[in-house]
Amino acid sequence: QSQLVESGGGLVQPGGSLRLSCVASEFTLEYYDIGWFRQAPGKEREGISSISSNGERTHYDDSVQGRFTISRDNAKNTVYLQMNSLKPEDTAMYYCAAAKTFLFPPGFDEYDYWGQGTQVTVSS
Repeated sequence: QSQLVESGGGLVQPGGSLRLSCVASEFTLEYYDIGWFRQAPGKEREGISSISSNGERTHYDDSVQGRFTISRDNAKNTVYLQMNSLKPEDTAMYYCAAAKTFLFPPGFDEYDYWGQGTQVTVSS
């Protein structure tokens, strides 16, 4: 059973918005850096954004910079990904993951916990 659960995906038209949520079911997220990843059919999983455990540092891939915003509410044990100005090329399965590291942003192999993903489809 996945210890991270993503939600908020769906079908949206180009230019639209979605907000993804990532909730931990069995541990406290506030001690972990959290990353959002996506994987389109036939492509490798790619990291798109991450946020440090205290929320003070964020990182974005160039493909989403200026359109996506990562945030967290440790009181709710939740991390969010606000996605605006969505494009068809944003279509993918979106995953969140948790890492406890000394360096930020974490490397792909440093993520210990993963969710099962939520599908985002951008199409008219």
